Amino acid sequence: MDIESPEKLIELLDRHAYLADEGLATAAFLALRMRRPLFLEGEAGVGKTELAKTLAGLLGAPLIRLQCYEGLDAAQALYDWDFARQLLHLKAAEVAGVTDVRRLEGEIYERRFLIARPLLKALETQPSVLLVDEIDRADDEFEAFLLEVLSDFTISVPELGMIRAESPPVVVVTSNRTREVHDALKRRCLYHWLEHPSFEREVAILLRRLPACTETLARQVAGAAERLRGADLVKPPGIAETLDWTEALLTLGADELDPGRAAATLGAALKYREDVERVLGNGLLRHD
Repeated sequence: MDIESPEKLIELLDRHAYLADEGLATAAFLALRMRRPLFLEGEAGVGKTELAKTLAGLLGAPLIRLQCYEGLDAAQALYDWDFARQLLHLKAAEVAGVTDVRRLEGEIYERRFLIARPLLKALETQPSVLLVDEIDRADDEFEAFLLEVLSDFTISVPELGMIRAESPPVVVVTSNRTREVHDALKRRCLYHWLEHPSFEREVAILLRRLPACTETLARQVAGAAERLRGADLVKPPGIAETLDWTEALLTLGADELDPGRAAATLGAALKYREDVERVLGNGLLRHD
């Protein structure tokens, strides 16, 4: 798909119910045009992962997700050999009377026995969107390995040789900034920090994503979310939590944010007991 400008990308994202501001759309547009990974950093729930999903949708490409965690290593992200199938192949060859050891050794390391993990799958799938989610949760060693892969989009499989992407996948790397990601990886990418949406943008998002939501409820929930983000909470709500909170209220038949239902559904927006107690104790759910 030929996207000629950031403004066109904003329009396309909007068609998929993702409301991007000019800064984010420009960063994403440049990443697409320059074929550079897009590094998105920001608090959890501000729309980083959702952008990757939306880009996959508008590009008509599969989303291939690599969820990072402590202890993730190259083998889990790249490929693995299907040992069970290799063993079955050897047993079948034995039953068939095959005695050519060199031939069998070659056969068990054919591509059909290779299980592609997210990174290899993204290189072999044309087109594709590769989401490397929460890279800050992975170890330094994996971060260095990822930098090498993203530098030339090539993977070496000793038994098969080099596997190179015919066309680089669209890559979105996200971080919640639980730790600092090394500069070397950031330099390989185009960088953008995602803020929480403005009040009016959050209202627009709620109305767009939840058609049953009234404007009154959307404005009240967005206003409450804005107050909660300024309340020094352990984990303030992102737009993902605001959507969940509004959906919970709609499920209960609410058309406005009355204090009783707001308190009863607060667990959709806040995930720490200390935060819930602070909000209820300080009357932060009251609105004018």
